[in-house]
Amino acid sequence: MKRKRVLVTGGSGFIGSHLVHQLLERGAEVAVTVRYGNIMKNERLRDCWDDVRVIEADLRNRGALASLREFAPEVVFHLAAYNHVGQSFVQVEECFDVNAKGTANLFDTCDGVEKFVYMSTSEVYGHQTQVPFVETMNPEPISPYAITKYAGELYCRMKQRIEGETSVVIVRPFNVYGPYQSTKAVIPELIIDCLQGHAIRTTRGDQTREFNYVSDTVAGLIKTAEHDGRIDGVINIASGEEVAIRDLVRKIAELTGTHSSLEIGVLPNRPTEIWRMYADNTRAREILDWQPAINLEEGLKKTIEWFRQYLPQLQSHYQKRVSAHPK
Repeated sequence: MKRKRVLVTGGSGFIGSHLVHQLLERGAEVAVTVRYGNIMKNERLRDCWDDVRVIEADLRNRGALASLREFAPEVVFHLAAYNHVGQSFVQVEECFDVNAKGTANLFDTCDGVEKFVYMSTSEVYGHQTQVPFVETMNPEPISPYAITKYAGELYCRMKQRIEGETSVVIVRPFNVYGPYQSTKAVIPELIIDCLQGHAIRTTRGDQTREFNYVSDTVAGLIKTAEHDGRIDGVINIASGEEVAIRDLVRKIAELTGTHSSLEIGVLPNRPTEIWRMYADNTRAREILDWQPAINLEEGLKKTIEWFRQYLPQLQSHYQKRVSAHPK
């Protein structure tokens, strides 16, 4: 990536910001797209804000993407997305506009780049009868979010087939966690509740997931961009190690040393629950020579320590918001 012009859409997001830092360390010239060029809205990039080119652009508006052409990226990482699964059921139009239309707009604007990495999601697999999830399975998405991310995949695949694009790579990362993740995600939420001593109330936690530390996922993304040959289809970026949610809860409680009560089994299961969800990462290992370097316990320790240090700032920020908007 040294001296390459690299565009990261969604560069101020959780995974995107970690990717931006890694690209800068590798000597890339990096541009990020944000909907608002406000440093306070992009806290994750505060320490490198002056080192990146910030492009204010809404991917839904094709006419607003001229500045991307001016940057003339050689490599594109497309991470920007409407990514709230639950809210996608009530914000269907925005979800389709951002994830499907936005992807088409970006691809057509950046047509002809050396490498276009489209970050899809493990959510496109949906309900499957077997595990682990393998790239050859037929997707069965069960949310507007998953459907629209799959639509982005299909657009990229169409370009590959019709126009012979060899630059496009489609990756499906599985659950990612680490510093700077939204507190609405399951691992940060559990960590913060444990650090504050709040009661932890969950379902029985029989469902299984896999979790990948953010630096491993970023390493996988970079390896896809550096790969010289054509990569047809999709690639799972995943550890392939499943853990029951109840065991995750207990592990976080143990590592935080919390006095929180663990009320496992008091909440009902979701009606559309996927009971087992983890990936086969054979393609990533064979094609990219990639595999995760940080196991779950090590990653949780790193994440817990970060949130332990960051929590006072988070609480202070929340208190200021409450003071500014009293009920």
